[in-house]
Amino acid sequence: MRRLTIGCRIPLVLALAVFVTLPAFAQHEFLLRADRIFDGHEMREGEEILVRDGMIVAVGSGIEVSSGADVIELGDATLLPGLIDAHTHVLLHPYDETSWNDQVLKESRAERVARATVHLRRTLEAGFTTIRDLGSEGAGYADVGIRQAVEKGIIPGPRILVAGRAIVATGSYGPKGFAPSVDIPLGAEEADGVEGMIATVRDQIGHGVDIVKIYADYRWGPNGEAMPTFSIEEMAAAVETAVSSGRQVIAHAGTAEGMRRATMAGVATIEHGDGGTDEVFALMAERGVALCPTLGAVDAIMRYHGWDGNEASVPDRIRQKRDSFARAMAAGVAVCVGSDAGVFDHGGNAVELELMVQYGMPARKVLQAATSGNARLLRLDDEIGAIREGLLADIVAVAGNPEENMSALYDVLLVMQRGNVIVRTDVEH
Repeated sequence: MRRLTIGCRIPLVLALAVFVTLPAFAQHEFLLRADRIFDGHEMREGEEILVRDGMIVAVGSGIEVSSGADVIELGDATLLPGLIDAHTHVLLHPYDETSWNDQVLKESRAERVARATVHLRRTLEAGFTTIRDLGSEGAGYADVGIRQAVEKGIIPGPRILVAGRAIVATGSYGPKGFAPSVDIPLGAEEADGVEGMIATVRDQIGHGVDIVKIYADYRWGPNGEAMPTFSIEEMAAAVETAVSSGRQVIAHAGTAEGMRRATMAGVATIEHGDGGTDEVFALMAERGVALCPTLGAVDAIMRYHGWDGNEASVPDRIRQKRDSFARAMAAGVAVCVGSDAGVFDHGGNAVELELMVQYGMPARKVLQAATSGNARLLRLDDEIGAIREGLLADIVAVAGNPEENMSALYDVLLVMQRGNVIVRTDVEH
């Protein structure tokens, strides 16, 4: 039996070498030991995890292993399922580096894909082994090709569900501000009417999307304020078409009316939900529509605008976000973890979990949402999202106990994806 003792973290180059040069790791047997295991539902102590051929084959104490197994001792650490971020944009990078308009209009498709490969690696190394990427933002179906490259093992990255080109009402989305005589590329795909929506959804499915994303509202009011875009009938047509193909529809919505219409139309999740009212959240809870609040994006944008994080100067938008999040929890709405990474740095996705705790959600429920809850939401709970026999070995280890201090998620000691060791600390034999 070869024993691996965890020390300081390995350099990035070595971490990538593990991924690139040792794909056979999935065929090895590993015994993972740490002081505690968060299994996707509860915290357990005094147990270990046996991984073989990329699968979790046993969880418990006193597990017998073969003489060739690798035993990884992690000590004061927590093993947990690979984390899941249900709202990312791998083809975007932080807006304080380059504005959204300039990314869409001035960066080449090649540059954006190259950036995305770096974003994927950082996300995976941060312990997020699955993401739902909600819109290519002017990059067409580049996200479909990126997903395929990950699936083929060409580039390292999380498992990805992609939405391709988000669907928007004509005239509502950007970039804007150009002369009427100038045709510019849009950050999404326009569709109108029931028939137009059906045709667009079918076309997107044909291009390989996993999810259909629609904008139930956007900033197209008389003074640039957010207002509803699609009717219930239009969105319901999108839902019916997508569901018949086995796909979900999710909705960007920040106004109470946009959220209401999207909920009535049968979407699976509402993204953002800043303007949600008690009545709207009660309707979402009744109809089983989950909320991805994207707290991290709003926090980042306010900091880009000069907020230093001081409670004495909290911006109104942060106050509104806290209020809507509290209302959603009080109404019993299922809350998913979706950070909107891309607005801020990829790899910093754990800030969403930190903010959820700061805004009043119990730490254990946050961890559940980021693992088993998101897996169920993405309909992947028969493969990932928990530490139990028969699931894929997507496993992360972090120093300390994230249930006591969520910032522990930043101190990643081990990332295993389908039984392949992606990141680990220095190894002593």
